[in-house]
Amino acid sequence: MLFFSYFKDLVGREVTVELKNDLAIRGTLHSVDQYLNIKLENSRVVDQDKYPHMTGEQDAGNDLGLRLSVRNCFIRGSVVRYVQLPPEGVDTELLHDATRREARGG
Repeated sequence: MLFFSYFKDLVGREVTVELKNDLAIRGTLHSVDQYLNIKLENSRVVDQDKYPHMTGEQDAGNDLGLRLSVRNCFIRGSVVRYVQLPPEGVDTELLHDATRREARGG
């Protein structure tokens, strides 16, 4: 439950989720559940050259210059390899304390 409670504190921040199939998606964390299933809003593919079908078409109407084919996405927790957090979102003292408490069993 350590990571679940930590991720709940990151709701509303931008994260990058790398999947086991090497696809990396960046977006705003909308929600996370106890299975670490993740819902992202305003998502975009990190490596757009490698995954052009996920990028969409040119569109001058938005700030990215692209009409995204996937704007919001739900990611099953079992396919997540890594979640890259914003540096300002990492409270190392809090993580150390929580890890120590969990290791002691309480």
